[in-house]
Amino acid sequence: MGGIRVLIVDDHALFAEALAVRLGAEPDLDVRAVAFDARRAGALLSTERPDVVVLDLTLGQDSGFEVLERVRDEHPGTRVVMLTAVPGSEAVTQAVRRGAVAWLPKTTSADELARVIRGVMRGEAWIPPRLLADVLRRLAEGEPEPERADPLAVLTARERQVLQCMVDGLSRPEIAEALGMSVHTVRTHTQNIMGKLDVRTALEAITIALRAQSPSA
Repeated sequence: MGGIRVLIVDDHALFAEALAVRLGAEPDLDVRAVAFDARRAGALLSTERPDVVVLDLTLGQDSGFEVLERVRDEHPGTRVVMLTAVPGSEAVTQAVRRGAVAWLPKTTSADELARVIRGVMRGEAWIPPRLLADVLRRLAEGEPEPERADPLAVLTARERQVLQCMVDGLSRPEIAEALGMSVHTVRTHTQNIMGKLDVRTALEAITIALRAQSPSA
């Protein structure tokens, strides 16, 4: 009682439940709940008011970015620790831009995860040392990576506008306000974008857009 309130968000139920039991054994960690998708995570953010969210980037048909944006927009005092199997500095950079304060691979031990949770509550951040320099560079200037010519040609002009807002780190409500449409319409455009680009997550769509905008080498 009185420990750090933790919410675990991961679509692998056995993993998430086992992690909840393990972290709950720490005397200073209070695991309040487990969510397996973005919708449930959003509800638990409001009812449980966690201090820290341990979040996977891929949540079945959902993206962890949805949860990150919800935390950023509605629960700015909550820290987000990404715990995911998604590799690479591009994903880390996009998560940090949306407010994540730590990024850990799923090979991380429970002891190390507990240490990072305590650290972020003290105002610390953690990114794998092997990725840190590249992430900082990307945050500062973006990375020029050539890609196929005009991979966004399949999108309508409106879809391109929505995708650009996603690249800029805007949440769905912010996109809706910027483009004069409803949040529901933004969601529909986002789903259409992912379908046309043949990707499963917003992260992949954003990555394609970033590469399309980068100058050729």
